[in-house]
Amino acid sequence: MVVTFVIFLREGIEASMIVAIVLSYLARLDQRRHFRDVYLGVAAAMLLVIAGGVAAYLLVHQYEGSSVQTYFETATYLLATAALTFMTFWMARHARTMSSELQARSAMALSTGTRWGVGLLAFQAVGREGLETMVFTLAIVFANSRQAATPVHGNLLVLGAVLGLVVALVIAGVIYRVGAALNLRRFFRVLGVLLMFFAAGLLVDAVQNLQQLGWLPVGRAVLWNSSGTVLESSNVGDVLHSLLGYAERPTVLQAVVWLAYVGASVVLFLRLSRGRSRAPVT
Repeated sequence: MVVTFVIFLREGIEASMIVAIVLSYLARLDQRRHFRDVYLGVAAAMLLVIAGGVAAYLLVHQYEGSSVQTYFETATYLLATAALTFMTFWMARHARTMSSELQARSAMALSTGTRWGVGLLAFQAVGREGLETMVFTLAIVFANSRQAATPVHGNLLVLGAVLGLVVALVIAGVIYRVGAALNLRRFFRVLGVLLMFFAAGLLVDAVQNLQQLGWLPVGRAVLWNSSGTVLESSNVGDVLHSLLGYAERPTVLQAVVWLAYVGASVVLFLRLSRGRSRAPVT
């Protein structure tokens, strides 16, 4: 529940913030007639992402228990890790200029005179965030399917996603009301660090799969066995796994990869965030 809440909160805020900035800009220009185009663009992007996510899950579910599922899960873990890392660093670099960039793109879309200009802008923005969310969600579902998954556990994942989206929409409403002046740099900095730990857990899951497939034969010695204390399939173990990448029987390579990724990504992200926050506003 925690991981889906944070993921959907993070992605929901970024997507809804983009839409809110565009709507605020259109309202300031007295171009409210284009609101409908923005809403249609958002709806089309969401339908496309949901359909793609469901289709991908059903396709992989057909190969449950086979090596094909393992291959797809591993690719999803690696893709989600790369996407989480990229978009977190991207937001750290562009948070200060996002409003001006979106307003410039909106002005360009309006200047073309085509009806669907701003709608296409909203479609692209929401579609990009939705695609990332779809990949993250599939990775979370696959990671949790290893645990003793129950209907209650699945419902909690859905509840976390819904709550994350609701909070994101509330924040987007505030952004629309007060304009783009709301400072979210600190918020994205905290979530950015948390997402680095999420990404580390997904990367460790990928390493585990690759070792089981025999593609990474090194560092397979088990460091410890804490299953007698905290089962990875328990509620506490699931939260620790989602938040920190906890494993009850981690291998040497898993530990090395986790430490290397977290150490490098968190330090670089915090340095970049501090550097950007001290930079003069242009």
